[in-house]
Amino acid sequence: MGEVSLADIRAAAARIAGAVEHTPCLRSRTLSALAGCELWLKFENLQFTASFKERGALNKLLTLPEAERRRGVIAMSAGNHAQGVAYHAARLGVRAVIVMPRGTPNNKVKSTQVHGAELILEGDTLAGAAEYAHALGAREGRTFSHP
Repeated sequence: MGEVSLADIRAAAARIAGAVEHTPCLRSRTLSALAGCELWLKFENLQFTASFKERGALNKLLTLPEAERRRGVIAMSAGNHAQGVAYHAARLGVRAVIVMPRGTPNNKVKSTQVHGAELILEGDTLAGAAEYAHALGAREGRTFSHP
C-alpha cells in the first residue's frame, strides 16, 4: 500500500457517501477542561456498527474488482473492523469470512455474527488470528481486508 493522497481520500468519501452516516464533530467542554486544550470529538458511535471502522471496510469492498467480490473477502479483527466488514459485505452481497481470536468477548462475536458473515474463532492472539486468516484466504482465493 502506497502513500494516500488527498485525491484518494476525496474519492473514498465519494464512494461511501450515502452508505455511512455523516457524523458531527463537536467540542467536548469536559475533556477540553481536563486536557487544558480544545478537544473535539467525531461521533462515529452514530454509525450503524458504532465505529469508524465501517468507513474503511466499505471503501475496501467497493474498490474490489468483480472477480474478487465473487470470491469473497476475509478479515481478522476482534470487533469493530469485523462488524464493519460483515455488515457491508452482506449489504453488497459479498461473502465474508471473519477470523477472531478465541478470547474475543462474546458481545463482539454476536455483534459480528448478526450480519451473516462466516465467523471463525482461531488463534490465541490477534497475531495468531491474522496468520490463520491470511493462510485461509490464500487457500480459498479470498481478498484480505486489513483492519
